[in-house]
Amino acid sequence: MTDTPQEGAKADEAMNRYAEGDDSAFAIVHQAVYDRLFAFLARMSRSPILADDLLQETFLRMHRARGSFVRGARLLPWCYAIARNVCIDHARQRAVRKERTVGSDEGEAAFEQPTGPDADGEQLTMAAELAEVVERALAKLPHNQREAFVLLRYEGLSVADAAAILGTTEGAVKLRAFHAYEALRAVLGSLAPKKRGAS
Repeated sequence: MTDTPQEGAKADEAMNRYAEGDDSAFAIVHQAVYDRLFAFLARMSRSPILADDLLQETFLRMHRARGSFVRGARLLPWCYAIARNVCIDHARQRAVRKERTVGSDEGEAAFEQPTGPDADGEQLTMAAELAEVVERALAKLPHNQREAFVLLRYEGLSVADAAAILGTTEGAVKLRAFHAYEALRAVLGSLAPKKRGAS
């Protein structure tokens, strides 16, 4: 999910105008970040339904904070940081209320599954099962590792952008992502003996 330099520059310039009070520029900003922020929030919350609510809150906070946007800054790291804070705030509120998250079945929509003429029922079933395993493994990761993994692997951001969003160093982001990859490899590796034993 990468933008061309021209698209990124157009979105950044629109944010500059929006920050200076040009409400008409919001449509460009919204179009540039909507899909990316929704995908990020869906993966972090494991619920597309909840992600929609979190996304609306993210845009509301972006509007309230637009005056603090530094002219010449890049839009994506700024709005991802706001979305991340919305997610953290929701998790804190949920912990206070002692609510449990909705089951992971909603989160399966965030994973890509094979399509087209070569995608038979067995492939789709295997892909859905694998997506569920990965989703459960991601849910068990420490929050900071999951954030780093999602930003790098799913959102396709650079290490530098992820570090800016997470408010840490590039080395810390790499380390967190490495631990997340290792945990996922261990989970996926543990599936292989079971499949061999079942045949």
